[in-house]
Amino acid sequence: MTGPRHTPLRLAVLTDAPRVAGSEIWLLDVLPLLREQGIQASVFLPQGAAMDELARRCAERGLEVTRHDGVGTLGPATASFDLRLLQAWTPHTYAAAQANLATPYLTVVHDQLDYHYPLGLKVLFQLIYAVTKARPLRRVGTVVTVSRWGQAFLERRMRLRGVLGVTNGVDTAVFAPAPAEARAALRRHLGFDTFTVLVPGRFALEKNQLAAVLAARHCPDLTFVFVGDMDSPLGVAARLLTRGLRLTNVRFLGRRWDMPALYQAADVLLQPTLAENQSLVTLEAMASGLPVVTTAIPAQAELVRDGADGLLVPPQPRLLAQALRALAQAPVQTAQLGRQARERVLSNHRLEHTAAQVADLIHRAARP
Repeated sequence: MTGPRHTPLRLAVLTDAPRVAGSEIWLLDVLPLLREQGIQASVFLPQGAAMDELARRCAERGLEVTRHDGVGTLGPATASFDLRLLQAWTPHTYAAAQANLATPYLTVVHDQLDYHYPLGLKVLFQLIYAVTKARPLRRVGTVVTVSRWGQAFLERRMRLRGVLGVTNGVDTAVFAPAPAEARAALRRHLGFDTFTVLVPGRFALEKNQLAAVLAARHCPDLTFVFVGDMDSPLGVAARLLTRGLRLTNVRFLGRRWDMPALYQAADVLLQPTLAENQSLVTLEAMASGLPVVTTAIPAQAELVRDGADGLLVPPQPRLLAQALRALAQAPVQTAQLGRQARERVLSNHRLEHTAAQVADLIHRAARP
């Protein structure tokens, strides 16, 4: 890897994110570590209350933060930087970047890419992605994505050339199992008094939380704890479904910033997802010593080995419930899965691994 320069390389990081999701947490975690690699990152975040907490946390970690009204306005503000790194939620941002940003720059793609919806919708969404995102990606500098399968998908299915791949990682000191006494205290504080299934993630069709609610119907002796912004239509639908089924074993905690403690207090992570790139939630749970029950889509199968550090299960409520009940009834096996899950993250997905890969790409891209 290219070593640090005596004069830090100045990196402008731009996002159009309307709210905080995994891609924004990725920035918060990775960018401060780049200083050790001779890179000084400045973050350009959109205006709006939804991004205020992220802006505050970025500043706390020593990152210079600038708020903006659109990526297309940032050409002059980023002209003096050695390199620009773009993360875009909307295709319009790619066009704005192409027109207004100086080169060179990297485009980091966290998109879920492949949606495993039933009834032929998978093919439809591939076509939609090819037109709305893949086409403009051909014109926006070097493309980087955050998984090996995603790199292959963009190259083979979307026919993009020269896509680079890095692997996601998490802070294994922050996301770690708690000692027995501390875990017991956390469970008392949170009211986790039965086998607790943690279901984190933004409420969206591809996250498939409604399947998790229906699984709870088949496991009345297990507690299901949902974490995520409840204001979306899917969040409202999940609460209405819970009330309609009169489920007393489902809790909704809303948006939380204390995820390490929640992982430590829970017994298993449930993620019946239909689309991911490389899930930080999965890696955070695994690093915390939680076994993961999730689907066998490529992104999840790249992280979770069925029967070794989690279970890969079709996203059908009865099958999900069956897998969860099996873990609840086999505490020794569940603990073993959790230990092996953490070992897998320690070996392959530490945050330092990701930062080193990203730093190498940045130095290469900025090299004259």
